[in-house]
Amino acid sequence: MRTSHRLALAGGAAALSAAVMAPMAIAAPPAVSTNQKSIELALAGSYETGVYGESAAEIPAFDAKNSRLFVVNAQKGAIDVLKVDTKASLSFETTLTVAGVSAADGSVIESGATVNSVAVSNGILSVAVEADEKTDLGWLVFYNSKTLAPLGAVRVGALPDSVAVAGNGSYAVVANEGEPADDFSVDPEGTISVVTLPKNVNQFSRLSQDSVRTVNFRAYDEGTALPEGVRVFGPDVQTPADQPDAGRIARNLEPEYVTIDPTGKTAYVSVQEANAVAVVDLASATLTDLWALQLTDWSTEGALDASDRDGGINLKNWPVMGVPMPDGMDSYRYRGQDLVVTANEGDGREWGDFIDEERIKDVDLCTSAFPDAKELRKDANIGRLKIIADLGLSASGDCYETLHAYGARSFSIFTADGERLFDSAGLIEQSIKDLIDAGELPEHAFNANNDESPTFDSRSDDKGPEPEGVVIGEIQRNTYAFVGLERIGGVMVFDITDPTKGEFVQYVNERNWDAEGDDAEAGQGDLGAEGLTFVPASDSPRKKALVIVAHEVSGSTSVYEITPTRR
Repeated sequence: MRTSHRLALAGGAAALSAAVMAPMAIAAPPAVSTNQKSIELALAGSYETGVYGESAAEIPAFDAKNSRLFVVNAQKGAIDVLKVDTKASLSFETTLTVAGVSAADGSVIESGATVNSVAVSNGILSVAVEADEKTDLGWLVFYNSKTLAPLGAVRVGALPDSVAVAGNGSYAVVANEGEPADDFSVDPEGTISVVTLPKNVNQFSRLSQDSVRTVNFRAYDEGTALPEGVRVFGPDVQTPADQPDAGRIARNLEPEYVTIDPTGKTAYVSVQEANAVAVVDLASATLTDLWALQLTDWSTEGALDASDRDGGINLKNWPVMGVPMPDGMDSYRYRGQDLVVTANEGDGREWGDFIDEERIKDVDLCTSAFPDAKELRKDANIGRLKIIADLGLSASGDCYETLHAYGARSFSIFTADGERLFDSAGLIEQSIKDLIDAGELPEHAFNANNDESPTFDSRSDDKGPEPEGVVIGEIQRNTYAFVGLERIGGVMVFDITDPTKGEFVQYVNERNWDAEGDDAEAGQGDLGAEGLTFVPASDSPRKKALVIVAHEVSGSTSVYEITPTRR
């Protein structure tokens, strides 16, 4: 039995460096709230797999028709099926194992396959499955969400990492990351699969491999100019021998996460390491845009703690650019326009002998750009901060003119064509500090790691609280962003009704800060927030809106009910 603590408090390189910096405009557990808070989250139910540190709970998908929650259990290579009752309590029902399902191309899913993502719509459960050899082509598998019977499968690209289904059930879209082999011997191309779905479960006999259309990035190897600021880097290795050849750019761009706009016409796909978003028209299955995300300027836009050896919480401005590199995203409509919300996690690569990060103290800073280089390189300043190795180098390549850190420790709101409306910059770290200062959190919560307690300040030299995922929900005509934090854990809530001015509302976290240790026996509660889903009150068995969070380190899933606090 976990211990729950509930608190409350009112309240290249040159191209990327040149990305547009001006903001645009358009026509229980620990809880922190502003004086103007309009909703309140409270824990309603939870389920624990009992499996610690093995990714036993990653991505949740809720089926309103059958009051079922489907949770990716990568440790099993399966999907845990949980029942959600009228109190929003969770109980285990069964496990769906994908191994042995036959696909339309004649292949059969092998026993070593890994489930990466799930989505449910119109009585159909869609499951993204990675092959046992991750550089091989993967699958999208379908189940009847009521009977749980398999409906078939189709082949998609290598390492399908995320799946989303249009609200009308017409398309499933898969981000095929195409990561390199661990030894960097081969690198599959990154692609996006657009799968046309049958109208209902009774028509799945018509599903064929022809239902799959593939969107790729080959045009950028064939003369189309790569948009400014889209990062392509690292060794140039070939595709696997049994897959079509593709150029370096097509292999280097790795789609990570999919969101589909509410009209079901357009998909937005994060291409994380490239710091980009791909835009796909679903009717034609074509790439219509690729844009780089605006950087966060830590010298002016917000303060961060950049060192794990500075003896405390020190939020300061530093001459560093934060490269958002989002993982999870969501989209919503605002005054007839699509807006895209990104969780700016950041992500480095380490394949074979290739590593794309350095600590600032281990590199040479150009004295013309950094006259105070000696002071900056101290451990207590930004010397230990990890930066992207291939960005910001001088023309001669012998020193750094600008410094680019992984992630922006924030969430951002963009228009459909990539104009940034809002970035939370240092607001997440500042809110955690405020909670600590108020005595509502222990000091060792600040920039803590997600697999051990206490670990005060241990993530400050890396990516801080590490926003991992975000979901959008509307409650009483207000729009909210629910941001999952991978390292410290928990969910931060922001009112984004005005998309140019996100306002902090509340922070909830079921982590037990009194626990000590690095395993399940320590009773640490929820650790490693990974995937989130929002359930509107109209779909909720509780008759209240819900936010559901899966935690990959603790292998637990928690349900928060949302109560409006003003009417």
